[in-house]
Amino acid sequence: MAPELEALATATRAAVRAAADWPRAADLVAAQLRRHLPSPDVLTLVQREGDPERHRSHVLHVEPDGSFSIVALVWRPGQTTPIHDHVTWCVFGVVQGVEYEELFRLDESRACLVEAGASANETGEGSGFAPPGDIHRVRNAGAETAISIHIYGTDVSRIGSSVRRSYELPVRSAG
Repeated sequence: MAPELEALATATRAAVRAAADWPRAADLVAAQLRRHLPSPDVLTLVQREGDPERHRSHVLHVEPDGSFSIVALVWRPGQTTPIHDHVTWCVFGVVQGVEYEELFRLDESRACLVEAGASANETGEGSGFAPPGDIHRVRNAGAETAISIHIYGTDVSRIGSSVRRSYELPVRSAG
């Protein structure tokens, strides 16, 4: 494992062990990711190219006890995720480009989604969250490939993805 990735895994391990619950894990791991955000060089040149059809993920590390996974996501311009939530906490940091994130919440009737915020995360920036309240959509709205490092509180190589469900509900503005 690359030294900068090893440093991130070590710091994440300590943060996960210190956390009493998922929101605290997300906060502690996000702080460590900000301190140890690796460069895009942890990926090969081929991995950094992405996929012309959809964003691509590369599992970089899975903790042996399954407590977390470090994954690189590569987004070519215009690529987006469906609106989705997660099975566990997640943090991310952008190492190249800009990722645009839209946040949503279910309305009281659970019949539609309500816009709850948005942010443009540039290189060096990131965020984290824990369910519930983690409904979002991410896209590369820039002109260059975007790359981000995500840390999920599970073994993604075992479960395939951290996505719990995708939402195909109508979306309304918060106002």
